[in-house]
Amino acid sequence: MDRRRISGGCFVFLLVLVIFESGRIGVSGNGVFKVQHKFFGRRMVEELRAHDARRHGRLLSAVDLPMGGVGLPTSTGLYFAQIGLGSPPKNYYVQVDTGSDILWVNCVTCQRCPKKSDIQGVELALFDPKGSSTAKYVSCDQNFCSSLYGGDIPGCTPNLPCQYSVSYGDGSTSSGFYVTDVVQYNQVTGNHQTELANGSVTFGCGAQQSADLGSSGEALDGILGFGQSNSSMLSQLASAGKVKKVFSHCLDTTNGGGIFAIGHVVEPKVKTTPLVPDQPHYNVNLKAIEVGGSFLTLPTDLFETGEKKGTIIDSGTTLAYLPETAYKLLMTSIFSYQPDLSFHTVQDFLCFRFYGNVDDGFPDVIFHFENSLLLTVHPHDYLFEDQDSVWCVGWQNSGVQSRDGRDIALLGDLVLSNKLVIYDLENQNIGWTDYNCSSSIKIRDDKTGAVYSVNSHNISASSRSDNGLLTILLLVTTLLCWFLY
Repeated sequence: MDRRRISGGCFVFLLVLVIFESGRIGVSGNGVFKVQHKFFGRRMVEELRAHDARRHGRLLSAVDLPMGGVGLPTSTGLYFAQIGLGSPPKNYYVQVDTGSDILWVNCVTCQRCPKKSDIQGVELALFDPKGSSTAKYVSCDQNFCSSLYGGDIPGCTPNLPCQYSVSYGDGSTSSGFYVTDVVQYNQVTGNHQTELANGSVTFGCGAQQSADLGSSGEALDGILGFGQSNSSMLSQLASAGKVKKVFSHCLDTTNGGGIFAIGHVVEPKVKTTPLVPDQPHYNVNLKAIEVGGSFLTLPTDLFETGEKKGTIIDSGTTLAYLPETAYKLLMTSIFSYQPDLSFHTVQDFLCFRFYGNVDDGFPDVIFHFENSLLLTVHPHDYLFEDQDSVWCVGWQNSGVQSRDGRDIALLGDLVLSNKLVIYDLENQNIGWTDYNCSSSIKIRDDKTGAVYSVNSHNISASSRSDNGLLTILLLVTTLLCWFLY
């Protein structure tokens, strides 16, 4: 990738992310990456399982890495960002995804790309490399491409493009070629002080999409992956000496908004558990499940990592999925606290009528991970109110969701919301803590030692740009000193 130096010494840069509240996307003053919910307002609950079914299929699929491929349930879903690409910059909507790696957007040469989106406020655009004065095509003989292939590419000549291809388990595909261009962002030069800057990133230019990626139902311009591979935007910036491979998110389902950060968080302190090595996703070692102070009696090997087995942390999944044995025992234990409930289904979700505070009537669920890291899920997290006094259960049976994924525990936003979650790829661990995501965190500049307090913000009704009202998520990235490289 382009490794041009950024002048001005050591600093932190701010990428503003937003969750959609109403109207169209837009923020003035300090925005590059603007994140909002893919689904906003009250949504049909069957959409959740449909989304996660597609998502689960993608997580379970075999990914062709050499080719470069690779909330509250009724009101939230996927988060996606509005990013500026090219010179002059144009805006594109991309899904923010910890379960995939590369950044790709649909391009002008694309076949079967969606022309419009059913998501309110989203107007799709096609990236045109010829329309950007800074865009450069990546050929198959360049280092970026050969590293994806693991060596020289047979039949490669300097004029042939470096191609990418993504094949997902749900049958959808994306393919195209790589280009290098600039992404705009606002860098923080002090507390609450920012300056416009940009960085160079190599990303996929989508030439053909199929299945769900080519439909208009949930259409976006592309995907922004925060996975672990060298082709991710995070890895590229880290290899250029601009960032540390550490990022975190804190999503607030109580007040809206939150924080998304790249860089070392020094406050609050977070306990961690190791990531399982040599896995394409954020796999962790789940040891036990506790319900209301009692441990479930589960097979000792139930959560061992293996082929189509293990526990995955994934913010791109809305609900939480457990292997059938764990799911059934969990449900039995939870509802032993209310034995007289009458159950019914709402769009295949298990629901019941309950008057009163669910936190008083049902137990906490605590997941125990390696290194004694705990993940506490309160009743108001795993139960959601579909209508007045009618509550539905967010826990799902992996065996019903996906045949291939029946032995996988997939923990999504249902258990991750209202927690600060830190992904430390440099030390290969992940951690979290219960947190008020409408408050602030402190980020350290690793070269100067300076610590910046970063707040979560909500834009008021008077704070509009041309595109509408938003709730902000802050993406803060600690940059290294250019002159030390």
